[in-house]
Amino acid sequence: MEEAVADCVAALGAVVDRDWGTVRAGRLEWSCRRTAEHIASDLVAYAGQLAGRAQDAYVPFQITLDGSEDGLDPADNAGALQVITTTGALLAAAIRTTPRAVRAFHPSPFRHANREGFAAMGVAEVLLHTHDIAVGTGIAYEPPAGLASFVLTRIFPRVEPGPTPWRTLLWATGRGELPGREPVAGWRWSNNPVLRSQRLTLEGVTPAVAADLSLAGDGGFDWVDSGPCEGTREGAGMLLTQYEEGVLHPEWGMYVLVRREDDRAVGAMGFHGAPDEDGRVEIGYDLSVDARGHGYATEALRTLSAWALAQDGVRTVAAVVERENGPSRKVVTRAGFTEVSRQEGRISYALVSCEPGG
Repeated sequence: MEEAVADCVAALGAVVDRDWGTVRAGRLEWSCRRTAEHIASDLVAYAGQLAGRAQDAYVPFQITLDGSEDGLDPADNAGALQVITTTGALLAAAIRTTPRAVRAFHPSPFRHANREGFAAMGVAEVLLHTHDIAVGTGIAYEPPAGLASFVLTRIFPRVEPGPTPWRTLLWATGRGELPGREPVAGWRWSNNPVLRSQRLTLEGVTPAVAADLSLAGDGGFDWVDSGPCEGTREGAGMLLTQYEEGVLHPEWGMYVLVRREDDRAVGAMGFHGAPDEDGRVEIGYDLSVDARGHGYATEALRTLSAWALAQDGVRTVAAVVERENGPSRKVVTRAGFTEVSRQEGRISYALVSCEPGG
């Protein structure tokens, strides 16, 4: 967060003597000054969401740069950058002091985000609107590639990587063009999905988390001693491939199973991809050795399968288990799946929707 704000202030500090009040910011309808105020407003709003643990709506406050309500002189352009620096520091502090498991309200698209999601949204606001003001004031601007990549791999999971992270982010937000891709007219970012069972939180995996897990990292989770297992790392690799090919649907991806009593990850579960044309989706799972025997896999499978069958057009959740894997076979049968076929040492199971026409 601090790097993005510092980069913004350094770039726009060169044009504080220009007219921001009447000049339009790039393709926006706002002036450059209104855009600068929007950056600061979003940063402090995100800080407020995390600090206040808001769950149902935005905390009802805002900031202004005009000073009229307090009888103060309006902030000049340099003052606007000082406000952006301050609100950026507040958001950075909120991110650092918010526990990993905390989620606060944000409307798009699952009505919540964790600290990393708010960090990515804050960085996106800074980068994109600095670009808008730079266009309006006629200067060149390109942030460090790592900042744009940070945003893309956390809140733009459906966007196929392009030639550079910055050009890809500009295209994904309707601010630029990429060879071979249609212009973007409407867009929104996407924080990761989260489901809850009785004892577990099923946290959707972002491309950034998948990349770390696939390279022997922990994905930012505190795992039980025996995890993550090889199946989890393989699943993360599959998700990363889907992201790189531009076919990832985050809600139909992989979820890490986190035990709420101690915020420790115990395994992973997820779909092999989005439902096919027949409304069938396949599910797989992997539980760390230390967490087995407590019913976590069954609990998570019931939760994720029920969620899937509640989605429009989904008729069947399928699971394929090695015939010799007795514990996994017990998990799927306890979760309500029934055997449908056997082939080459594997058994196929299915859970079918009971809804009429579903």
